[in-house]
Amino acid sequence: MSQSIFHAYSKNFLGNSPTWYKYTILAFLVINPIILFSPLGSFITGWCLILEFIFCLAMALKCYPLQPGGLLAIQAVALEMTSPNTILHEIEGNLEVILLLIFMVAGIYFMRDLLLFTFTKILIKIRSKIVLSLLFCFAGAILSAFLDALTVTAVLISVAIGFYSVYHKVASGKNLQDEAGHNHSDDITLLPENQENLEQFRSFLRNLIMHGAVGTALGGVTTVVGEPQNLLIAKKAGWNFMEFFFMMAPVTMPVLVCGLLTCVLLEKLRWFGYGTILPDAVRAVLEEFDVEQSKKLTSSNKAALVIQALVALFLVIGLALHIAPVGLIGLSVIVLLTAFNGVIEEHRLGHAFEEALPFTALLVVFFAIVAVIHDQHLFKPIIDAVLAMEVGVQPVMFFAANGILSAISDNVFVATVYINEVRAALDAGTITRDHFDLLTIAINTGTNLPSVATPNGQAAFLFLLTSALAPLIRLSYGRMVYMALPYTIVLSVVGCWAVIYML
Repeated sequence: MSQSIFHAYSKNFLGNSPTWYKYTILAFLVINPIILFSPLGSFITGWCLILEFIFCLAMALKCYPLQPGGLLAIQAVALEMTSPNTILHEIEGNLEVILLLIFMVAGIYFMRDLLLFTFTKILIKIRSKIVLSLLFCFAGAILSAFLDALTVTAVLISVAIGFYSVYHKVASGKNLQDEAGHNHSDDITLLPENQENLEQFRSFLRNLIMHGAVGTALGGVTTVVGEPQNLLIAKKAGWNFMEFFFMMAPVTMPVLVCGLLTCVLLEKLRWFGYGTILPDAVRAVLEEFDVEQSKKLTSSNKAALVIQALVALFLVIGLALHIAPVGLIGLSVIVLLTAFNGVIEEHRLGHAFEEALPFTALLVVFFAIVAVIHDQHLFKPIIDAVLAMEVGVQPVMFFAANGILSAISDNVFVATVYINEVRAALDAGTITRDHFDLLTIAINTGTNLPSVATPNGQAAFLFLLTSALAPLIRLSYGRMVYMALPYTIVLSVVGCWAVIYML
């Protein structure tokens, strides 16, 4: 039966996403111009646009946010709520992050054999779920303090997908030795008796991934190189690496300790979806996989693992010493791994970029929304209100305001706005140097800690939400917010207390 033209367009629009979702996006696109040209004006329209974009992120498992979010961004430019030049300015300011996503994530792809080999050994040997969770959280914190949260998250995603694909293959009735391709995102082939174990395994992986992701925030706040905004803040404050660390330590160290204690308590009390143990059936499969992989190691395989280990060492040293921008180090990793492991065909290179490029495009769309925030001065009333408060309460209010705004926007943008205002006040003689230091600490910790509340608050969280792993382990926007909630409360309360204590 032939379809009507209207029905064909309707079916094609946003593909297989639910009909109600399609109508919601269309409603946004119709309502925005109406609000803009009504007495409510561009300020309210801008906030509506932010909420609409957050909705798109929240529904990431229904429809990848790039398409609906991109339509909203295009409309914002068409309605002159921002301009291509402002968007380009935002992109230029975050070029290193974009290069990181394009090249570093692809570089990690070519290291996946070593990662899966190493983490399989760890998973098999450490039977205590509490110890394993603490290890993921602490490792995420340490690595993010010296490397980069997105790089660490890319490693976690690669490892989790590796584990999941191994068990899903067996749960679908295939042998580990079977070399034929297997679609681990399709549950149709799954044997009924393995369904319960798979669901438990998904919950187990969600636990580890969320602990690791929160760990990147715990470590990222502590050093100049931990997060992109830290470098900007340190530059404005005139602090070197060690000065930055020691200035932040009265806040970041108590937060780190409490964050790790929260990890242990969540696993012990089994609250907020944590505490799921690895099913015995899955452990048996992974142990068998480890044995089979060890048996299959040829001289060529062993040489490849050695090369991956050496390049991993180069990666850690290169990032720790900052010998080049992170994205360029990532490109070097790609060149070294492919050159010395014989990956020279274009189609084999292309697979490495499949994970990162959609998210890179989404991030650019996100910068377009940030450009609207900038051009419409959406945060100005909040900023002005905080700056007008009594000097004694300003650090706490800066922490709170930065936390709230960073949870719904880009924390680099929020930090940039606040640190520029505070630096201008110092230069004008309005505030003292000591007070400037307190405000700077509040700005840095405020943009880094409470922002774990939502995926759009942390780039690493957003990357995780929109990754290929999220639908496999059923990690939705709402579930991420729910699982991050205890950490959000602890990090925010302890961070705020530490800011008050410094006064």
